[in-house]
Amino acid sequence: MTLPRWEIPETWKWVRASEVADIVGGGTPSTKDETNFAEPGFGVPWIGPADLTGYKDAYIGRGRRDLSEKGLRASGATLMPKGTVLFSSRAPIGYCAIAANDISTNQGFKSWVCTTGVIPEYVRHYLLSSVEYADSLASGTTFREVSGKRFGAMAFPLAPAAEQRRIVAKLDALTARLARARAELDRVPVLAEREHLALLRAGVTGALTAEWREAADVEPIVDTLQRTPAPQQGRGGREATDKVIPGSAGIAVNDPGAPLPPGWAWVPLLRVAKQESGHTPSRSKPEYWDGGVPWVGIRDAGAHHGGVIETTMQTISEAGLENSSARLLPAGTVCLSRTASVGYVTMMKSSMATSQDFATWTCTDALVPEYLLYALMAEGDDIRRFGMGSTHTTIYFPEIRAFHIALPPIEEQRKIVSRLKMALARADRMEAGAARARALIDRLEAAILGRAFRGELVPQDPDDEPASVLLDRIRAQRAAAPKPKRSRRKQETA
Repeated sequence: MTLPRWEIPETWKWVRASEVADIVGGGTPSTKDETNFAEPGFGVPWIGPADLTGYKDAYIGRGRRDLSEKGLRASGATLMPKGTVLFSSRAPIGYCAIAANDISTNQGFKSWVCTTGVIPEYVRHYLLSSVEYADSLASGTTFREVSGKRFGAMAFPLAPAAEQRRIVAKLDALTARLARARAELDRVPVLAEREHLALLRAGVTGALTAEWREAADVEPIVDTLQRTPAPQQGRGGREATDKVIPGSAGIAVNDPGAPLPPGWAWVPLLRVAKQESGHTPSRSKPEYWDGGVPWVGIRDAGAHHGGVIETTMQTISEAGLENSSARLLPAGTVCLSRTASVGYVTMMKSSMATSQDFATWTCTDALVPEYLLYALMAEGDDIRRFGMGSTHTTIYFPEIRAFHIALPPIEEQRKIVSRLKMALARADRMEAGAARARALIDRLEAAILGRAFRGELVPQDPDDEPASVLLDRIRAQRAAAPKPKRSRRKQETA
């Protein structure tokens, strides 16, 4: 609240918010009485901070609910005029928009009803650049809020009215350009995700190695399988289903009969990898936990989707391992989350156990683990078609035990893995570059706003009426204005 916050031009003036605006709070009538509210468009416009969540426009006309006239009278809300600057003062602090018409708010706002000569758009830009400053004025620990008194004492750089208009015009033009740049950069993660999926599918369907395959002389996978022993699968459990569910790339439930490149074959995963699952030791036994044995949970898989897990968020003890169905699986084991969050795929860096939320495969010499990882990832969200349940999908073991993979010759598997690693790394670099550019735009916008309110964004005009004269006129107008009567509609002024 200390004035000044920084140096400003001589024709400007540091003032307190309450000197140039009425700071108005809001209220909420009893939500138990539905007659206090009306459908949007049929009552008194009324907004809360939630109405500004993700809201990008400068102006807002109404929120999700209106108040009835009765509700307005029964609340602490005040009907404020068009042009009022609405600023959320709690939960969270910092949302800001300008009223497009007469409007009211709930108690989560401290709004500026600006006096003549103070341009609402200028105030809005300043408030958006001052969220940290506003937050520093808040009190409370678990629930921080800026009081009306403190908000009224907020320092405000009053520029000449003509210069305010020039600043607003310049800021509007610059921020519009920055918004367009942000929108383009925000598309990059979506495009990168599509590129990842397209690359993966090109890899596990043979398109990525089509030219290489024409020149290569490699052993067909069926010949490799003749000398590769099948892994010994665990006993018990449900048998594989006999239904056929085609996948979108290189995985299917049973043989879909889809054509494959020369040398490839649809092979049951149980033929080339040992399939297992995991278990969660009893949470009621503290001695089963925090014992240093890596244990993969859903959060681990989400954090390492498409990559290698080196360490886990939780560990279990040897006692937890011995007293549950979990077991240590070797390095290189590929994990697929089959329930809770279906579709996370990761690979173990070292020996680890997992929860029962996973199906795991320990590969034989006929299957490169990274190739299996990429084949599972190439299904993308379509992997859910192998499961059941729309809200909470689970892929059950009869389907998992019937998984087939479009399997290339072992040399081609390695070539596909090598090419995918390079291609996916390029896509990752593109996404990282976009994130860096996004951060630069945020810093650029902050710098532009900083210059604007230091008087450095547009030139000063010596013919402009100084802010000191504007302030004297505002004070005279406010002194001559009739004092508002207190009513049931509580008005908070500094």
